[in-house]
Amino acid sequence: MFSARLAVAATLLLSIQLPAATPDEATRRLARDIFQQLIEINTTDSVGSTTVAAQAMAKRLSDAGIPEADIKLAGPNDRKGNLVVRLHGAAGTKFKPILLIGHLDVVEARRSDWTTDPFQFVEKDGYFYGRGTQDMKVNDAILTTTFIRFHREGYRPDRDLILALTADEEGGKSNGVDWLLKNRREWVDAEFVLNADAGGITTIQGKPLNVDVEASEKLYADFQVSATNPGGHSSMPVPDNAIYHLTDALSRLEHAPFPFELNAVTRAYFERRAALETGQAAADMKAILRTPPDETAIARLSSDARFNSTMRTTCVATRLEAGHANNALPQLAQANVNCRILPGHSSEEVRQELIRIFADPKVVVRYVDNAGNVSDRAPDAKGFATVMPPPEVLKPLARVADEMWPGAPVIPDMETGASDSIYTVAVGLPSYGINGVAIDQNDVRAHGKDERVRVSSFYDGVEFYYRFLKALTSPR
Repeated sequence: MFSARLAVAATLLLSIQLPAATPDEATRRLARDIFQQLIEINTTDSVGSTTVAAQAMAKRLSDAGIPEADIKLAGPNDRKGNLVVRLHGAAGTKFKPILLIGHLDVVEARRSDWTTDPFQFVEKDGYFYGRGTQDMKVNDAILTTTFIRFHREGYRPDRDLILALTADEEGGKSNGVDWLLKNRREWVDAEFVLNADAGGITTIQGKPLNVDVEASEKLYADFQVSATNPGGHSSMPVPDNAIYHLTDALSRLEHAPFPFELNAVTRAYFERRAALETGQAAADMKAILRTPPDETAIARLSSDARFNSTMRTTCVATRLEAGHANNALPQLAQANVNCRILPGHSSEEVRQELIRIFADPKVVVRYVDNAGNVSDRAPDAKGFATVMPPPEVLKPLARVADEMWPGAPVIPDMETGASDSIYTVAVGLPSYGINGVAIDQNDVRAHGKDERVRVSSFYDGVEFYYRFLKALTSPR
């Protein structure tokens, strides 16, 4: 009987998900205060200022005792400021620095669309709400907290650590990483880059499934899709309506997905993810890896937006505008089509494919760059190739991940959005997307309504980067 009770007790203990170790109370307060401060500074492109946020974090770091000489603020104008702070490594180190990057700007958000005020930090029901709680002020707060902790402890890594908090990743004319590389390269030169805007912990109802590390990402592109007509009086409608041409083109796009395609990273992702799935999902992931891939399995997996975006280039209409009066035929109907393009393909390839899909000479497809300039041809440049983290990064990552989320494997993935790594990779700085914030796979609210992060996930993320950077940079 006693042994039976022990067996039952052991089974119960194994079934309990032990929480990751969390920071001490003082660190939790500091991290929360920084997080709240960042969320409540509006850093949208339209009316916000990354300069205000950069200055606020500079003051936090200075107040913590980091020398003023190691804290630098700069940018192309008074609203698009960037912060760069350096934590010096051990004396005599021969290793080049590690650069950590995170963007301070956030996507636009209307109060009328949200349940809460998007620029007010709200804690309720076990979550923090606010624009940037997922993308990506959550990690800006974590990285700032980590630098303060290291400085207060007197920790000296085996090389310099550089933190750059920057402008205009989400759009605008003044991308901060690009600006720093072109204008202050000496501030941010490094051996490699850790980008906290990618990677993370995939969870299902809070239970860790796997730890993602970005090894590739899609290429971002916007296209202006236009249809025109001389217009006229609305009492005399004609079939050659600009709106009809545009909506027909967008309907064709909806029903004409880009081809299925896997690369080295996405193939590895599905191989390892299949081992974590059960039933039909596991079978389908294995089936798409065959030669030739199973078309019915592709179709089933494509019904899940996460997997669909991993398997193909995606294009979707994000903005519409048409007409000039309620009683007049429209002279112009226009949409923005946003594309996320698989590595190995260019924006111009996709523009030509959109023209083919629309199959309408009345519909014109033009490229829109990050500054809003419109041109008849898109760039031929392709997204960057796979950049797998080396063992010196993966080993400490796997060790810390196993400490905090036992049983959740580290899996390389392709970022289906886009990030500032495109700029760092372009100048020869290998860049790896790594962070420790857990998001439920069915609760990704970045860029959307009521963006939020679990309170416990935030504090686990604070602890993760502290442990990971120490594991990565402890003097040898």
